[in-house]
Amino acid sequence: MPIGGESKTVGIALGVAAYFVFAVHDAGIKWLVADVPVWQVLFFRSATILTLCLAIGRRGLLERAAASPLKRPLAMRGLINLAAWLCYYSAARSLPLAQLLSLYFAAPLMITIMARQILHEHVTRARWISVAIGFTGVMLASDPFGVRVSFPALLVLIAAALWAWGIILMRQIARMEPSLLQMLSINTVFFIATGIASVVHWQPLTTAQLVLLIAVGVIGGLAQFLVFEAARLIPASVMATVEYTALPWAFLLGYWIWLDIPAASVFFGAALIILAGALLVRAERRAC
Repeated sequence: MPIGGESKTVGIALGVAAYFVFAVHDAGIKWLVADVPVWQVLFFRSATILTLCLAIGRRGLLERAAASPLKRPLAMRGLINLAAWLCYYSAARSLPLAQLLSLYFAAPLMITIMARQILHEHVTRARWISVAIGFTGVMLASDPFGVRVSFPALLVLIAAALWAWGIILMRQIARMEPSLLQMLSINTVFFIATGIASVVHWQPLTTAQLVLLIAVGVIGGLAQFLVFEAARLIPASVMATVEYTALPWAFLLGYWIWLDIPAASVFFGAALIILAGALLVRAERRAC
């Protein structure tokens, strides 16, 4: 069934909100990993989200999960996301932030291509233009000049491809299963994998760290729910452009929390990203 213009607008708004919340979530993780092992951070994050899912869905959610015909795709998406995170964080140790972001934001382009080839979505000219403008904005904001071929750079591209694949799977699953079930499945995979790793890298926590870990989990859960709901309302190729809005939020939070002052190119890039989003909203509303 075709999605109406109003529903697409709501979906885009949910996506923008999701990537803002994700930016807050990532800032919290960046703060934590300075003192807490990343495995432990991800373990508490997934444990908190699982607790919230079970508190909301209760027995009905578990029964839905047990009866779901999409157990394999749900588990596969969890493993794909876990692999993407591992590649991304491994590369982050060696690459400057600007290069890391520039390479990783190849993901929306990959999503648009995959949406056409796998989901058989009709990718309109307006969507291609929006993705291209958004990518140009990311390149300006991140100042990627000087990127060299290296193993960490390859890891980031692998992470981007895995994330794109995960978005395509999310879009397919969202047509049949509720957001809460997707959250339950993906965080179960994370909980098991990071729990095993945390046993090896366990570090005692202060009360302040524990509170922040739980807060990051709650924020991450909200971000996941918003992005899953957005995926129900907008095509994957539209979601690709919406993902670019994460970059301006990241720079704003970087300034607010760590007093990182963006260069002039960042503001030009952010303006292009906002323009891409505005053009996309206008085109999607006129198309219906």
